[in-house]
Amino acid sequence: MERPILASIDTKALRHNLTRVRELAPTAKVWAVIKANAYGHGFAAVIDGLASADGFALLDLQDARLLRENGWQGPILLLEGVFSATDLKLAFELNCCLVVHTESQVSALEALDLKPHQTKPRQIYLKMNTGMNRLGFNPSNYREMFHRLHAAAYSVSHMTHFANADQVDCLPSVGAQDDLFKATIAGISANTSTANSGTILWHRTALGDWVRPGIMLYGASPSGRYADIAHANLQPVMHLRSQIIGIQALKKGDRVGYGGRYQAPEAMRIGIVAGGYADGYPRSAPDGTPVWVADANSDGNGVICPTVGQVSMDMLTIDLRNAPQAKIGSLVELWGTHVPVDDVAQMAGTIGYELLCALAPRVPKQVIK
Repeated sequence: MERPILASIDTKALRHNLTRVRELAPTAKVWAVIKANAYGHGFAAVIDGLASADGFALLDLQDARLLRENGWQGPILLLEGVFSATDLKLAFELNCCLVVHTESQVSALEALDLKPHQTKPRQIYLKMNTGMNRLGFNPSNYREMFHRLHAAAYSVSHMTHFANADQVDCLPSVGAQDDLFKATIAGISANTSTANSGTILWHRTALGDWVRPGIMLYGASPSGRYADIAHANLQPVMHLRSQIIGIQALKKGDRVGYGGRYQAPEAMRIGIVAGGYADGYPRSAPDGTPVWVADANSDGNGVICPTVGQVSMDMLTIDLRNAPQAKIGSLVELWGTHVPVDDVAQMAGTIGYELLCALAPRVPKQVIK
């Protein structure tokens, strides 16, 4: 029998969340962002669950090749563009759209002989730095770059990225960036792409023609707080489950785990769960981080039990006082439907993005179609 930890990936939830994006941005087309191995969920799931997206956005050329080999015929957007002439030619052979954010990329595109490859204008997204101060051209030279690419026979769209869209109450900052973006492109008619998940959820006056949802497609919160999406009707896609593989009966005063961080306040049982930081569960999770323990019949009913003691490489320990029915073999959920990944992340001092992306390769994935 294999070790019982398993990550189930629900493609029906992916389809549901994509539908929610379309409901919130009904006039926009959708770049489904699947970078970082689809935020840890795997390409096998998103090729099925997000097949009705208008395009996929990612980082790596090899991932673009993988999509093509698996039958994806639609648009692919390389979010950082490419960094060599060889990769540029390969990107166009794979029929990818490119994000352009440096003058060296503009020069490489100008120097490329398009005639052997071109049947229609190549798609470029020109990125403007409106305050994120990460990638993109400043407004002062953005229009020059646009006209250079247009003169070189590329079809150019406008793009920016909002620094504070993940904050529910940060409308002034998003509005200021959006105003700068619109003022800079005034009079240059082209498609626009501005909105990430936070913008789609909370700042829908700044959506643009193509939205770029990422974390919301996977049922987690752009802000890192589950409370902010509790009423957004999103569904978790990844369900990380395991089992209790051992039970210890403690006396009052007994200590648990490395360093003995937790001390039993009374006689109690603890459950040892197959799952630790080598699986991607955060070692920084403090005592009290929620874990869901199923009832004996595993029919969907269960209770929340808190973690106790230091998370180990391969195991964590939970307080079973809320679950007197628990036994060796009882199903537990580390995150998913009953325990939002954002709640685990917030307890551990990080965000749900990191936990999803950091799921270890040794954890088996089961794609549920």
